[in-house]
Amino acid sequence: MSELRKLNDLTGYGFQAQDDEVGLLEEVYFDDQHWQARYLVARTGNWLFGRKVLLVPEVVEGIDDELKRIWVNLTRQQIEHAPPIDSEQPVSEHYQRQYYSYYDWEPYWMTDPLFRATPAIPPFVQPEIPTKPENPHLRSSAEVTGYRLAAEGGDVGHVEDLILDNQSWALRYLEIDTRNWLPGRHVLMSPAWVEQVDWAAQQVKVAVSQDLVKSAPKYDSTRHISRDYQLALYKHYGKSFSEE
Repeated sequence: MSELRKLNDLTGYGFQAQDDEVGLLEEVYFDDQHWQARYLVARTGNWLFGRKVLLVPEVVEGIDDELKRIWVNLTRQQIEHAPPIDSEQPVSEHYQRQYYSYYDWEPYWMTDPLFRATPAIPPFVQPEIPTKPENPHLRSSAEVTGYRLAAEGGDVGHVEDLILDNQSWALRYLEIDTRNWLPGRHVLMSPAWVEQVDWAAQQVKVAVSQDLVKSAPKYDSTRHISRDYQLALYKHYGKSFSEE
């Protein structure tokens, strides 16, 4: 069943492969055009000598909160032998092509109708170590967490967490901590209201006023995000709510 989940709550869950446990969820890479998680980052081995590999959300078969496990339809060997990523560099086009070739899968930018309408991956060129993201829309959740929220009229807090749909792995909300203005107050912001994620300035620009953000319905992270809460949130911003 589809459920909205805080990424911070899932971080640290172990991946349960078909034959063994392998790695822990560390972060996700998502694209900020379609607000969709494209990769789950798994750290295999131990924290000092392990390696990071990527898993696409499509291999996830279920989440067990009691065991803190994410079940995936791959073997341990497949995951451990996948091309490792360099956490000090952006995910390059060359790496992504290697990754999909390893699994013999069609890349998401070839199979996602929305993504194909606005392609962000250019034709293959001689690979180089990038100094900035080749695909500026592919974001690290760990990097974006902490970005300032720039509303109309001024900054109003920072990104505290991401709220994902646990079936589609779409990003439904940004959790915003406004404690610099309103002590202890957290609110949610729909990605649909985001104008730009500014990589250089480390900020998320939204097309709503500072006052609206400050007065938005308070978000309680200990409670389920109900439909009634979402309706109230969208009504507050004068937007139409859709569960799609």
